[in-house]
Amino acid sequence: MEDMNTKSVRYPVATDQKLEKIALKLGRTKKLVVVQMVDYFYRSKKDPLDLGDELLKKELVSGNSRIIAFFKTQESDFLLPILTASGILTAIAKQHSIYFKAISAYLAEEAKKTVQLSSHVNAINKGIARIQAQMDEKALLKVRFKKIIEHYITQRESLGWPVSSVKKEELQTNLWRSLENL
Repeated sequence: MEDMNTKSVRYPVATDQKLEKIALKLGRTKKLVVVQMVDYFYRSKKDPLDLGDELLKKELVSGNSRIIAFFKTQESDFLLPILTASGILTAIAKQHSIYFKAISAYLAEEAKKTVQLSSHVNAINKGIARIQAQMDEKALLKVRFKKIIEHYITQRESLGWPVSSVKKEELQTNLWRSLENL
């Protein structure tokens, strides 16, 4: 088996201090950090001297382009239909407010008519109550008249006028019928 630790690299003390800080920050050994840096540069094909890193810029630009394309898709698929629908709903709401105002005016007119109808019904109820009172008064008068007539008949009987009993009965029946027709 071959030993993997056969190669060595020499570098200045300042670089060693930077490597030490990086290794401590990452929690790895200096050797592991160097191996991983070499793998990174090998796989990404980046030049360590190129601080502007064009590949990274291209990836960022393409990522931004994908994000912008995503937002444009969302805008065309969701936002524009929502805006269109909300415009239609706003127009419908305005039209409905006109209808609601008309209905409100109609209901106000109907409320006035209801008040008038209520006053007419109250007047009719007062008239009915007055008629009922008059009917009660008429019934009371009939009762009083009956008492007066009964008193008249008993007094006439007691006086003994020389009138036939058929005529008395006829007079009495006529009197009672007249009283009922009051």
